[in-house]
Amino acid sequence: MTIYNLYIFDRDGQMLHYAEWVRKKQSGMSRSQVSPVDLREGYLTYCTNKYRLHLFETPSRIKFVLNTDAVATGIKELLHQIYTQVYVEYVVFNPMCPLSKPIESELFAARLDEVVRQSPAYASRPA
Repeated sequence: MTIYNLYIFDRDGQMLHYAEWVRKKQSGMSRSQVSPVDLREGYLTYCTNKYRLHLFETPSRIKFVLNTDAVATGIKELLHQIYTQVYVEYVVFNPMCPLSKPIESELFAARLDEVVRQSPAYASRPA
């Protein structure tokens, strides 16, 4: 399984952060499927034969978009962990980090990278 990249958007659609782990051209729209939407959980996936887009929207309408390969598992839990253990801890609780501006905190970026690299989806990357 492979994690490609993560986008974080504010409630108005402004990109707050972008992180990349594996860069891959994401084409392959010949077969696509959208998962059922459960608005209570704020989670949606969109899958093609090449990749899967995962969207997690918080109650405050912050959107986390993670792109993975098509067979990645445990991403819903990873996105929740990124929100609660990285975004909330290093952005929301940081008075030096304005919520409506791009995230420039090096601590945030380092912790995000650590959480993603420790996830089973990242650890089991194909060669």
